[in-house]
Amino acid sequence: MLTGYGHWLPNDIRGSTHLKRDKLGEFGPIHSGRKRIQPSEQELRDFYRRAERLLQFQPIWFDHAKRQALGEAFSQLIDGRYTVWACAICRNHVHFCIRAHRERAETMWKRLIDAGRNAIRAFPDVEPGHEVWTRVPYIVFLSTLDEVRDRIEYINRNPVKEGLPIQRWSFVQPYTA
Repeated sequence: MLTGYGHWLPNDIRGSTHLKRDKLGEFGPIHSGRKRIQPSEQELRDFYRRAERLLQFQPIWFDHAKRQALGEAFSQLIDGRYTVWACAICRNHVHFCIRAHRERAETMWKRLIDAGRNAIRAFPDVEPGHEVWTRVPYIVFLSTLDEVRDRIEYINRNPVKEGLPIQRWSFVQPYTA
């Protein structure tokens, strides 16, 4: 998963794993993993309203044009390089389900964020040097066929859950196992 800069902070009230910048510590303790009981939408908005003033850049929301640009950048990178079974480009994050590859997962993640960052930085409303993505990868390794199928289904439902249309990307291949 690629998370847009400033959209899931290290001490996010929904849960997280680590705190890289002490200046965010004032917003609460780290809760390792996702919390079982999630905060309300209002609590989450209040948290981010307070935290955004400490961020170096304003978070970017991926509108239709930015989602299309990301899709094109990912397509150019992926073309024949990786086997992608699912991809959802949402308003502030991107999900992938990629088959194991000779490259390490962190290498693939880095290539994807670089391609996406370059595509987003090309927009005139994006500050020069904007990070675009969080600096820490969120990678989940799937061990069983059922886990892969479940993750593909989850990813495919993600845009609709956000009120976006169903997505079909040319670089996504059907999962046939």
